[in-house]
Amino acid sequence: MRDILNDLEAGTYLSDPDPIRRAQLQMRTPQPKRFYKDVSVVEGEGGHVVKLDGRTVKTPGKATLLLPSRRAAKLVAAEFSAQGETIDLASMPVYRLANTALDGVASDPQAVLEDILRFSSSDLLCYRADGPDTLVRRQNEAWDPVLDWARGSLGARFNLAEGVVHVEQPREAIAVLGVHLSQRADPLRLAALHVMTTLTGSALLALAVDFGELDVEQAWSAAHVDESFQAEQWGQDSEALARQASRKRDMIAASELIRALAPGA
Repeated sequence: MRDILNDLEAGTYLSDPDPIRRAQLQMRTPQPKRFYKDVSVVEGEGGHVVKLDGRTVKTPGKATLLLPSRRAAKLVAAEFSAQGETIDLASMPVYRLANTALDGVASDPQAVLEDILRFSSSDLLCYRADGPDTLVRRQNEAWDPVLDWARGSLGARFNLAEGVVHVEQPREAIAVLGVHLSQRADPLRLAALHVMTTLTGSALLALAVDFGELDVEQAWSAAHVDESFQAEQWGQDSEALARQASRKRDMIAASELIRALAPGA
């Protein structure tokens, strides 16, 4: 099922869920040269399209890349405009996300919704360290407000556990999240929520961003409390930093797309 959610890139531009691995695969094949000069956004039937020298951008599946708002289309257009002499798909996270949504998620949104719910059944925020005290305190400070919000605003109460032993979550809580997700089942929004969920390991963090309870920086920091603590203790190598930067870029792109889909955007 998650094959639906891999980046649907054309031809020899191979995809991988890990952004560093994806970049390495793409580097093995010469990047295509930029073939256009002008990038524009034009209102079309049912939405907005991006045009390169007057030609409408298509998805790898040959569908018109139709975005529901001008703001969303401008995000894609900005990525095309930012390309240099060659086109680097790794530097175009909104475009890749839109391709994934239109060529993949649109064909089976329910499967994507259910995958997000599977994450919520073992959500990052529910698994707490039993020490040291500094890490426990940081987890509580970053994660408890999100769980309180989920309980008070969404009506979903989750159980906590120490360590990695699985804890069963109430069916009622998962069902409540399912209701909220079903109200966000358009392909672009659902694809963005799935990206944020997989990058953070938390459906609750993704929904908190979607609802405006957290901004993307707050959600990213909350998702990496453990990693930040470990880096303070042992340091962090350059490959880990590069991987995290690439993943954060995808997280920000998903958040920006969600904001661009808001009414009036």
